[in-house]
Amino acid sequence: MSESKQNVYGGQAVVEGVMFAGQSSYVTAVRRNDESIEYFELERKDSKIAKRLKKIPFLRGLVALVQASANGTKHLNFSTERYDVNPEDDDTIQKEEDTSKLAMILGVGAVGVLSFIFGKVIFTLTPALIAEFFRGIVPGETGQVLLEGLFKFIFLLTYIYLISLTPLIKRVFQYHGAEHKVINAYENGYDLTVDNVQKNSRLHYRCGSSFILFTVFVGILVYLLPFIATEPLWWRMVNRLLLLPFVIMISFEVLQLTNKVRHVPGLKLLGYPGLWLQLLTTKEPKDDQVDVAIHSFKKVLENDKKAAKSGIQGSKVIS
Repeated sequence: MSESKQNVYGGQAVVEGVMFAGQSSYVTAVRRNDESIEYFELERKDSKIAKRLKKIPFLRGLVALVQASANGTKHLNFSTERYDVNPEDDDTIQKEEDTSKLAMILGVGAVGVLSFIFGKVIFTLTPALIAEFFRGIVPGETGQVLLEGLFKFIFLLTYIYLISLTPLIKRVFQYHGAEHKVINAYENGYDLTVDNVQKNSRLHYRCGSSFILFTVFVGILVYLLPFIATEPLWWRMVNRLLLLPFVIMISFEVLQLTNKVRHVPGLKLLGYPGLWLQLLTTKEPKDDQVDVAIHSFKKVLENDKKAAKSGIQGSKVIS
């Protein structure tokens, strides 16, 4: 089956599980401590404004990322609360979840968006401050921008490497690999069995890890524009914040472009830096982890088949 005739899917790894975003729903499957699999499903509902914005190049990147952050946080919250809960406690837990469902949807979603924005602000401003500290050694505008980009790149790699050393994040990265393997298997036309899925790569062009790396490169190019000053320091901080949405929007389009040309000889090299970063953000999954990812994805496909009769359609998401 060719990819052009398929819906485009993505998702994210969560604690002891995987979330997939379909055309009609978001589904998370987690492995419980009794080895059973539990699902968390949310219907995919886009406002009319969001649907219109997603059709506009560049603006669609901001909308997609805000939605992915909000929805991803809801599913991550579910996984952290449920994966290690004793099955005999289910009734009590479910009752607590029912009474706080509205709070979770509104509150956790807002926290996810704010956390994403806060993280991007810190990741953007800190390298600029440190580069400014070395202005006596690297005084030029171009040198300052390149130094700022270098520090940002070093921070990114260091942060990912350090958190990957923790047992919990290592397992999350394994589920991230399982997520990619399932998507690759689906796009390559494999039957979704554990053995078939394991034959596929844990890397994927349409991944959020690649997007993060692209923001570093795109930021350097944007900040090198002649009318973007690096001094005085206060203005450097201000213009970095003002330019952040533009860097995000451009980076999203770059991500989409690398995915479109990934089968074109020569042009597919554009996505290689993002794939190299995924060597850190994904790990080879075990069979039971792939099994969880398959369960989540099959549930998404099942929901989409049911929704297709009603004409419900979604949009592309970042993996």
